[in-house]
Amino acid sequence: MFRTKSVEQSIRDTEEPEHGLKKSLSALDLTVFGVGVIIGTGIFVLTGQVAKETAGPATAIAFVVAGVVCGLAALCYAEFASTVPVAGSAYTFSYASLGELVAWIIGWDLVLEFALGTAVVAVGWSGYIRSLLDNAGWKLPDVLSGTDVAEGFGFDILAFVLVLVLTVILVIGMKLSARVTSVVVAIKVAVVLMVIIAGLFFIKAENFKPFIPPAEKQEAGGGWDAPLVQLMFGYEPTNFGVMGIFTAASIVFFAFIGFDVVATAAEETKLPQRDMPRGILGSLVICTVLYVAVSIVVTGMQHYSELSVSAPLADAFKATGHPFYAGLISFGAAVGLTTVCMILLLGQTRVFFAMSRDGLLPRFFSKTHPRFHTPYRPTILLGVLIAVIAGFTSIEELATLVNIGTLFAFVVVALGVLVLRRTRPDLPRAFRTPLVPLLPAVSVAASVWLMLNLPVETWLRFGVWMVLGVVIYFAYGRTHSRMTEENR
Repeated sequence: MFRTKSVEQSIRDTEEPEHGLKKSLSALDLTVFGVGVIIGTGIFVLTGQVAKETAGPATAIAFVVAGVVCGLAALCYAEFASTVPVAGSAYTFSYASLGELVAWIIGWDLVLEFALGTAVVAVGWSGYIRSLLDNAGWKLPDVLSGTDVAEGFGFDILAFVLVLVLTVILVIGMKLSARVTSVVVAIKVAVVLMVIIAGLFFIKAENFKPFIPPAEKQEAGGGWDAPLVQLMFGYEPTNFGVMGIFTAASIVFFAFIGFDVVATAAEETKLPQRDMPRGILGSLVICTVLYVAVSIVVTGMQHYSELSVSAPLADAFKATGHPFYAGLISFGAAVGLTTVCMILLLGQTRVFFAMSRDGLLPRFFSKTHPRFHTPYRPTILLGVLIAVIAGFTSIEELATLVNIGTLFAFVVVALGVLVLRRTRPDLPRAFRTPLVPLLPAVSVAASVWLMLNLPVETWLRFGVWMVLGVVIYFAYGRTHSRMTEENR
């Protein structure tokens, strides 16, 4: 169960003609992928919501704290991605360091994370498009607008079609995917920069007072929706104040989710030893700067206590008498979610492909397309399944599973760096995580702390999914693993 797959063997597997992926990505492509998946509705919605309810103008500091936590994990990802340039991200890394069972668990976790993330984002994209269509005087029938709109039966046709179109793009090839992403990300970042620059002219200094509002105890909560840390240690999270900044950081952290998807494309990168660290760290730095800038603008335009929760940035522009920018924000969010959806789907198919190539899932899914050299079988299967899920379900109640799944992956990768440094010190490492073992240990502690701030019900659902995964591993994966076949 804890047998490891050598780095050399992992790399040799990528050289098999039927199971290898085409190398076509550069450092710029990877950075664009990272920016494309990180910047979503969070930058337009979460910033104002957290400012109003949790941290006030100090939300900018909360974004820095969250960015540092992600940065610690990113340094660990960068070392692994440059040392083991194989599709699969945390799954492949853990297989090389912590063993097959741990690799299966993290792979199973990533399949859930990326699948639910893709479906949730597709539903959110559909909502923005319907809003823009309504403004233009076009209205979809309720029965085709999703379960949130229709009474009784409902099918979200827009979310369904989006996932299918993105599936076709991913089957055709990574370079096409990169080109589409580059265009969309350019539009999205341009909208964000326009909003920031325009907002600077409407900032009032008095809105930043107090920058760190006085601390307030959160309303007493209990039961399944209470944070696990509250039930375990009696810790009572606070709104505002210094501790409120850290509470806010545990919330805005989720706006950064996605940078780890860049690591899933390591096998399709021309020079992974050089370009993977640049792509991972570069995209994280760019997005942190944009998030901090947006939070400063929104809290400077309107006092944090007056911000709306549903669309704070757009409503702040309306309050200053500039509704044009509100429409621009909706457009930017709709365009931006397209790349988020595509890159999450990309990440999931690469993890699924890597697991099937190792025999832990049926090997049928590990053959690449003879012309496009993409994992077309898992891409089509997962694309259709996620399209159906997005069409029939809003699944907001499952969205937090995406968050706990990401944090769990962070923990495993940081531990993997420590283990591989000890077991394989001879490996050539183009990028080395600094301050080992201190930095990975701090990364583990920070990720665990944020996990403890998630509701108990999220932990229970996550536990059920993990138990199901372990059952499948012992029923199928363990006996069909290529490691088992090679040892016979």
